[in-house]
Amino acid sequence: MNVSEKIVEFISFIKQSLPDNTFAAISLGNYKGSVENLKNIYIKLATIKKEVKMSVTYRYKTKDIVKNFSTEEGIAIVQKMLHEGFKVATLFTTSFDLILENFNDAKVTIRKIAPTKNAVPSLEHDKNKQRLITAKDKAYLTELNITDKEGNVFKSAQDKYRQINHYIEILSPLIKDIPAGHLKKVTDMGCGKGYLTFALYDYLTNVLHLQPEVTGVEFRPDLVELCNKIAWNSRFDKLHFAEGTIEHYDSTGTNILIALHACDTATDDAIYKGIAANVDLIVVAPCCHKQIRREMEKHKVHNDLDFLTKHGIFLERQAEMVTDGIRALILEYFGYKTKVFEFISDAHTPKNVMITGIKSEKLAANKEEILQKIKSAKAYFGIGYHHLEKMMEI
Repeated sequence: MNVSEKIVEFISFIKQSLPDNTFAAISLGNYKGSVENLKNIYIKLATIKKEVKMSVTYRYKTKDIVKNFSTEEGIAIVQKMLHEGFKVATLFTTSFDLILENFNDAKVTIRKIAPTKNAVPSLEHDKNKQRLITAKDKAYLTELNITDKEGNVFKSAQDKYRQINHYIEILSPLIKDIPAGHLKKVTDMGCGKGYLTFALYDYLTNVLHLQPEVTGVEFRPDLVELCNKIAWNSRFDKLHFAEGTIEHYDSTGTNILIALHACDTATDDAIYKGIAANVDLIVVAPCCHKQIRREMEKHKVHNDLDFLTKHGIFLERQAEMVTDGIRALILEYFGYKTKVFEFISDAHTPKNVMITGIKSEKLAANKEEILQKIKSAKAYFGIGYHHLEKMMEI
């Protein structure tokens, strides 16, 4: 029997193990093909968005790449890769392990050995994790079309539900740094339809058992009306939504101030409001960094980064980093301990930078050193002014 016939035989066992519900995994090794740095392929079944898929891990010398396919596509990949360089393959089932070994294309063997897997692995794509925001008995999630009335997350809303929990996971340790009994007022500026505002209120009141007043600020009156209706129906007594803008909102007494996707200098307005009100925690995810880019384009200084900034796309990215870097420095100037990290706010939008600043009485800022860093950055990139710096008059 030649190589192709042995591979077909091996594939037939895979196909039979699936309806028999004995399939556990597949491993491909001893790679001699042409794909650089590819070492192994590992395959398991996983339920992804309520569909059973073959989760295929391509293991390279320095990284793993995971892709998900239908079972038919996954089997076709195994067959193709056995023809294109993998010399050893093992099918793990609960009945037996099946090993295909191709020594030199003249000697190909298939042998069965006792099973090393005594149970079919869980098909959960992610390990079942305890969500901070559970889906059951949440009226607001139903009204926001994330769950049905029984608390089942709609297939089309899985990404949004994960986003909500990811957001709360980020805020949770920061909130716990605020002194006990000190959290009285939360303001979410530019809250849109309120997905994250509702989730934060739910977490604060039903998980942490706090009783802060939470206000979502939104410019569009139709969304304000909708969110207030959902808050009323959910019996969220201390959650309300107000029509207005970041610039004109009075943040006095706020302990946590949030502004996600505030465009261009609106993020500066939000940070200014937070610092002016001496809030405990400021959380922003900026976008549309136009002000600093215009400054850089206007002055066109010559420096070591000319080879990058002469290209529009690189200039845009550099402007984003400089804008947010100076924002973080200004927060530090005013006694905030800052973190800057990547935040994927939505499956359908680009990755954002999130900046968090938590007020620290113990943080003794070296203000002169910070001012010098800001001054040097502005001179290096040809920036006449940074909007937040101008507002704070530093």
